[in-house]
Amino acid sequence: MKGLEVVLLIHGGAGTLRRGQMTPELEEEYRAALEKALRAGYAVLQRRGATSLDAAEAAVKVLEDSPLFNAGKGSVFTHDGRHELDAAVMDGKTRRAGAVACLTCIKNPVSAARAVMEKSAHVLLAGRAADLFATGQGLEVVDPSYFWTERRWKDLQRALRRGALRPGQDTGTVGAVARDRQGNLAAATSTGGMTNKLPGRVGDTPLIGAGTYADNATCAVSATGHGEYLIRHVVAYDVAARMKYQNLSVHDAAAAVIKELPRLPGGVGGVIALDARGNFAMPFNTQGMYRGSIRADGKAHVAIYEE
Repeated sequence: MKGLEVVLLIHGGAGTLRRGQMTPELEEEYRAALEKALRAGYAVLQRRGATSLDAAEAAVKVLEDSPLFNAGKGSVFTHDGRHELDAAVMDGKTRRAGAVACLTCIKNPVSAARAVMEKSAHVLLAGRAADLFATGQGLEVVDPSYFWTERRWKDLQRALRRGALRPGQDTGTVGAVARDRQGNLAAATSTGGMTNKLPGRVGDTPLIGAGTYADNATCAVSATGHGEYLIRHVVAYDVAARMKYQNLSVHDAAAAVIKELPRLPGGVGGVIALDARGNFAMPFNTQGMYRGSIRADGKAHVAIYEE
């Protein structure tokens, strides 16, 4: 049995991404990193028996390992100059999910989230307990200094000089949604949160239904943007709910959810959404969103701005 055509979507964050703001060299680095993630996930989808969750995890790990994105290696700093990382995964076939919040020493938080789903009776673990659980599952542990980057440190210093505890809206949260040959969907999301956030702050990424959701009956969604608003609007599940209860297409449902988000200066964020037929949407209300897609033909498409 040949199976269905595979599909993989990724995002690397939404926010104030003005055309011409980056050097051509830096823009090319972002595009290359996005394509690398797509290729990694696509290679997994070509393997016999590989699942959509395998592919989504593989793609997100590539983005976590890049210092360009606000996840894993490139994560932003908290108000007290540390890193607290969040991630989640969800399997659309079973609607099982796993998530972690406030990790401090696990190299790939997305794998820790998957371990919570597969190796525990829980959905969400947080803080030191989450670090210890992931360590006990044999995941790679790094010294917290691994996450230090000069760019993010300078971002924190600028925020601190403003003299108020005002987190910034950071681009770079990463995510992936995929469909495998069996038609099953999955979603995975990972983030470092917001620059200058209070220690212990948890955003939308690890909250199932807010930043991450998957259900074969509707769609798989990964969100990015201003987490507090994405939580309040339960963005990821809202896309699925509109498909289920209003019989909207994935394109129309995702567009409606993003359109109804608050109109803040610079926008709120965006989503990548994929249904079980392979249809997808990647709407956002910011000036840009790092994103990409690849289908069965193996052609990778990446974009940053409204194109």
